[in-house]
Amino acid sequence: MAAHPLTIVQMVPELHGGGVERGTIELSEELVRQGHRSIVISAGGPLVSQLHEHGAEHVQWNVRSKSLLSLRWIRPLRRYLIENNVDILHARSRIPGWIAYLCWKRMNVATRPHFVTTAHGLYSVNKYSEVMTRGERVIAISETVSSYLKDNYPRIHAGSITTIPRGIDPADFPRHFQPSQQWLQDWYQEFPQLVGRPTISLIGRLTRLKGHLDLIKIVDELRKQIPDIQALIVGSVDPRRAQYAEQVHAEVKRRNLEKNIVFAGQRSKIREIYSVSNVVLSLTSDPPEAFGRTTVEALTMGVPVVGYNHGGTGEILRSIFPEGLVAAGDIQSVVHRIKSMIEDDVCVPDEHHYLKTKMLADTLSVYEELAA
Repeated sequence: MAAHPLTIVQMVPELHGGGVERGTIELSEELVRQGHRSIVISAGGPLVSQLHEHGAEHVQWNVRSKSLLSLRWIRPLRRYLIENNVDILHARSRIPGWIAYLCWKRMNVATRPHFVTTAHGLYSVNKYSEVMTRGERVIAISETVSSYLKDNYPRIHAGSITTIPRGIDPADFPRHFQPSQQWLQDWYQEFPQLVGRPTISLIGRLTRLKGHLDLIKIVDELRKQIPDIQALIVGSVDPRRAQYAEQVHAEVKRRNLEKNIVFAGQRSKIREIYSVSNVVLSLTSDPPEAFGRTTVEALTMGVPVVGYNHGGTGEILRSIFPEGLVAAGDIQSVVHRIKSMIEDDVCVPDEHHYLKTKMLADTLSVYEELAA
C-alpha cells in the first residue's frame, strides 16, 4: 500500500480499444493496487467496465469533441479537482489536454494538482498539438517522441521531458507460444493456402502509412526466390480510407499476387497470428511509428521482425534485434532479410526492457516525485 495515497485523474477522449486507452487502464489498475485513488474522465466506451472491475472511478464527460463546445468542461473540471482534492491531473490526448491545461492554469498555484501530459505520437507541429508540451512533466513514450518534441517545440524545457517507453507483459506473449489445436484447425480451414507454407505478416489497419503497398512489392520480388511465400495482411479497413483499401486490393490483382497475399481482416487473437508467422514486418512510412508495439510483442515471442530503421520500430530493433533493421523503403534489403530468416534459424534475444512493470513503476515515480 502507498505510504501517502494520491488521488490521480487521467483524461482521455474515450475508452475504446487503442493503445492510449489500454495504457490508461493498465496504469489505473496499478494505482488501485498500490492503494491510490484512480479516476478516469472520458466520453465512455466498452473499457469502462474494466475500470470498475479493478476499483477505479469513471466520470463520463464528452471530452473528445474537436469543437469549442468542449471548453464548457473547464469549469466543472475545476470544481471536480477542488472537491476531490486531486493530486495529479494527467492528460493523454490533445482535446482533454486543452481542457485540463486551461482549467489548471487558472487554479490557485499553491493548491492546484500537478499537471502531467503524455505525448503518445509524433503529432503535427502546430498550436493545437503544443498543449501536449505544457505539462510540468511531459512523458514521451519513446526516445523517438522525446527527440521529436525537443526538435519541434523549442520552447519546451528539456528537463521536463521524461522518456517512459511503453511496455508489455511477457506473460501475454509467451516465448514459443503454441496456439490451441482448435484455433489451428479453424485457422487452416479458413486459410488452407497457408498450410505448411512460409508466412510473413503485416499487422495494422489498412491505412497508407502502414506500408501495405511496400509489402506488395516485397512479395512480388520474394516469390521469384520463394515461390510458395504467403503474406498475411491483418487489420480492419478504416471506413474513412476505403479508397486506399481498394487501391491495395487492385495492386495485388494487377501483379497477380492473389495466391500469395491473404487478407485476414480484423483479428483479436494476435499472438496466435505471430506464432504462425515466420517473420513479422513493420513497414510504417512517414510519420514512422511513435513506439511500435507489434515489434515488441512479436520479438517477445521469439518471432523475428524486419522493420524500417526509423521511429519507434527502429529504436526497438536497434535495442533488441538489430538483424531486423533495414533502411526505410529499401525493398531489396527487406526481401534479402526475409529470405535469410526463413532459410536459417534466427535467434531472437529473450530479454528486453520494454516491460509493463517498468512502465508503470516509472510513471508512478513521476507522480510521487511531483506530489512530494
